[in-house]
Amino acid sequence: MSIVIGLTGQTGAGKSTISAYAQEKGIAVIYADAVAREALSNGSQCLLKLAEAFGNDIICSDGSCNRPLLAKKAFADRKHTDILNSITHPWIIKRTEEYIREFRNKNYDMILFDASQLFESGGDKLCDYIIAVTADEEIRLDRIINRDKIDRECAERRIKAQYDEKYYTEKADAVIDGSAPIMEVRKQVDSIFAMLADKE
Repeated sequence: MSIVIGLTGQTGAGKSTISAYAQEKGIAVIYADAVAREALSNGSQCLLKLAEAFGNDIICSDGSCNRPLLAKKAFADRKHTDILNSITHPWIIKRTEEYIREFRNKNYDMILFDASQLFESGGDKLCDYIIAVTADEEIRLDRIINRDKIDRECAERRIKAQYDEKYYTEKADAVIDGSAPIMEVRKQVDSIFAMLADKE
């Protein structure tokens, strides 16, 4: 039976770097953000429910989701973020369960579930082991600004909409320092994967 590893942490902490490395090592990776994009596909029930909550203007004339506008509304404060999550999380978890079954049928030894909302969504219940990634706030701000091409104010709003670092580390089985140089991060990842492989 494949080991399912949850990977979580605050935005900009370095989850994508770890997930990309895991894929290089032949580990199956499920990206919650990609699954969320599926949830927002044209005409989906999830998108229609979001329009009811946040306004029909989040749906473009071609039926696609105006993701920047949805993000602006949904990340305005914790209350609106919670509304977004209550609509999207059940769909994302159901689809993730399907991906896990598919990867297990393909005989992957390890499956990594990259999800910033792992605990909030209940996705941690799908996992056998959980890794939290941490990084200093200034480093995370720079990464978010460069990654998403947004200004500092928007990046700070996204950070404030999330829980603090302790929320993630307290619930995790292991913590990786995402502020470290890339080779050091890879060493931390290798150590955890080797330990889990020995448990199989």
